[in-house]
Amino acid sequence: MQRIYLDNAATTRVLDEVVEAMRPYFTDYYGNPSSLHSFARDAYKGLDQSRAIVASALNAKPEEIIFTGGGSEGDNMIIRGIASAYKKKGKHIITSAVEHHAVLHTLQAMERDGTAEVTYLPVDEYGRVTAEQVEAAIRPDTVLVTIMFANNEVGTIMPIAQIGTVCRKAGVFFHTDAVQAVGHVPVDVEKMNIDLLTLTAHKFHGPKGVGAIFVKKGVRMPSMILGGGQERNKRAGTENVAGIVGLATALRYQVEHMEENTQKMLVLRDRLLFGIPTRIADVKLNGHPTERLPNNVNYSIRFIEGESILLMLDLNGIAASSGSACTSGSLDPSHVLLAMGLNHETAHGSLRLTLSEFTTPEEIDYVLDTLPPIVERLRAMSPLYKGGEK
Repeated sequence: MQRIYLDNAATTRVLDEVVEAMRPYFTDYYGNPSSLHSFARDAYKGLDQSRAIVASALNAKPEEIIFTGGGSEGDNMIIRGIASAYKKKGKHIITSAVEHHAVLHTLQAMERDGTAEVTYLPVDEYGRVTAEQVEAAIRPDTVLVTIMFANNEVGTIMPIAQIGTVCRKAGVFFHTDAVQAVGHVPVDVEKMNIDLLTLTAHKFHGPKGVGAIFVKKGVRMPSMILGGGQERNKRAGTENVAGIVGLATALRYQVEHMEENTQKMLVLRDRLLFGIPTRIADVKLNGHPTERLPNNVNYSIRFIEGESILLMLDLNGIAASSGSACTSGSLDPSHVLLAMGLNHETAHGSLRLTLSEFTTPEEIDYVLDTLPPIVERLRAMSPLYKGGEK
């Protein structure tokens, strides 16, 4: 039985080129980059070069890049850091109702301990907020707007440049969780008026456990991890040099091949987007039909549970998900789909298929052949299903 991986929004296969680029930093250039000998200088050179590569990919300056342990850590560092550094201005933060839990749970914890007052902007049926909503919500005591670049569940891309313009005009810092976007769509922090940004390597064929944040020059950011002077006193601890080199190698590869990979994935994505509703009745596309990531397909399949679909797909060799991998153990329906107006029953039946440049037309065809009989079988057992009646 063939095995097909369509859960690339959760994590991706590490490129062979990335593994090879990392290998010497385990075996040859293994010194601590903070030391003074030649082994350390070799490691520091890899760190320095990687910082320049990441900065170039974002149209940032190398000194504006801080390496982290991943996306969730980066979101926490930025949100808590800005709130702490600018608490004299106020504690009002604006976000959307469909953010990743690394943002939402951090803000909810800050509300509980009294360090933040949060406005959660509602989204439209596609999962989008508008720049006008953000502008209307900004107050004199607003210190931060944090809106994700692209949604991890439904793939909808937010109007980031317009939101950035509004924030810059109002003198409010703008952070975007770009974990799903970087390496997949163009990201330019200057043109988009982004002050702070989060990314992580394993979403674009780099290793797990390493990420980066962009902090625009002039933005105060206190250290959230104490104990050393690494990362310009912003994150103590010996750097994961091999992982950082892997991140930079993967990001450079993705940026250089973005156009060709995007075109390939759009063809396959649209084959799924149009193929599923022609073969299965009573399905609903989730997310914006066009302003969405090139590799994301998300459908609600009515009258059945998403978990059952995933288990049966897995038995047929297909790896997929029903939403964020970070909440896969939860029985609650997706907060993203509920915020978009879906009822609980429809939200429970969501299926997310996310592609990569390694996905083939034959794999997509196999999914389109395999999914309909699975749905038919599950609906036959479902007390909600009555032969297509809604």
